[in-house]
Amino acid sequence: MSEIVSGNTRKESGPNGKYLGSAFILYLNYFIHGIGCSLLGQQVIKEFLAGQWGTGVEKVTMVAAALGLGRLITLPFSGPISDRMGRRPCALLGIASYALFFVGIAFSPNMQVAYIAAILGGAANSFLDTGVIPACVELMEPKSGLATMLTKLFISMAQLLLPFMMGALAVANLPYSVLMYVCAAVILVIGVLVLKIPLPEKKAAGAAEGKTGDKADSFLGSLKKAKFTVESVALIAIGFTCTATFQLWLNCAQTFGKEVAHMTDPGMMQTYYSAGTIVAIFVTSVLVNKFLPVRFLAIYPAIATVMLVLVYMIKTPAICMAGAFVIGYSAAGGVLQLATATVNDLFPTIKGTITSIIMIASSLSNYTILSLAGSLGAAKGAGSVIILNIVITAIGVMLALFVNLRYGRLAGKEK
Repeated sequence: MSEIVSGNTRKESGPNGKYLGSAFILYLNYFIHGIGCSLLGQQVIKEFLAGQWGTGVEKVTMVAAALGLGRLITLPFSGPISDRMGRRPCALLGIASYALFFVGIAFSPNMQVAYIAAILGGAANSFLDTGVIPACVELMEPKSGLATMLTKLFISMAQLLLPFMMGALAVANLPYSVLMYVCAAVILVIGVLVLKIPLPEKKAAGAAEGKTGDKADSFLGSLKKAKFTVESVALIAIGFTCTATFQLWLNCAQTFGKEVAHMTDPGMMQTYYSAGTIVAIFVTSVLVNKFLPVRFLAIYPAIATVMLVLVYMIKTPAICMAGAFVIGYSAAGGVLQLATATVNDLFPTIKGTITSIIMIASSLSNYTILSLAGSLGAAKGAGSVIILNIVITAIGVMLALFVNLRYGRLAGKEK
């Protein structure tokens, strides 16, 4: 499991320096995405928008759910668009959609307009995931694990700075809509840069063709050509389980801390969680250059499982704080990105489509597992949600162990 990646197994020693500037500009999209995916979850933003719409704060949460709906609607065809038309057009679609999202939310006179804007925001996420991630993987070959981890870094940096941005607006006595308009303007500037940066377009075009030179298929056609094995399906399922782990913690752990561990300030768990995530990004970005990314798909969820068991059994404020840091590190610190990198390595001719598949699994996890947790928590209490998290995370560990045991065979067959 601790197999070191030998230099003899790689044809290249590192990414082409010619494209590092291009990769940085593409990653800037994920800084804006970090703001976009967190914006509707901020309490002050919720209150601001509720006042703007003349409705209750809970309606903002309903609008935020439309982000997931937008992802699910567009993921089945955003990947094939990336594989057939190239990474640049797909990324530009994401950029345009995000600009419309920010302007739509800022301008929205009611919940209905905001809901449509949120669907566009989810679509933007899909196009960025299937355009920017494969592009960066190609730009930074053979360091695909590092390429995907950097998307998480830019998201986390934005989420870390977002409270300070909102605080600055409050001090300046400016409406929070100013931040949304600024984000729209910035991502449009990034879009202009994306139009101009050099990208390996021939590689993108080649990715849109099979070995026979035929044009890329539709989403279903690409799936038929992918020749999925039990191992690759298990790998995609990890996208579901790893998302469930950190989403359940983010949405339910503070309730456990307050009701079961009797914490006076459970909100502090978020600070520790974010710190763990950022530490993981830096540590893992170094480690993936020495070890196969697939190894972390088993190690990190195993750490998370042990930590969840300790939190459930000990039930103290101190263990909840420690748990927040460890779960932030082991569950939200890049497992989904590493799973994405691994499936991109296994299916090099349909990177966009395969990214769509794993992100669909992640989006389904957001919706189904949180819905189940809401019903379970209401019926049996916060502790039952921790148990649910333990079970799902343990399943993820078993899937990852299976993939690791068969990885050599899978890579040899699919690549």
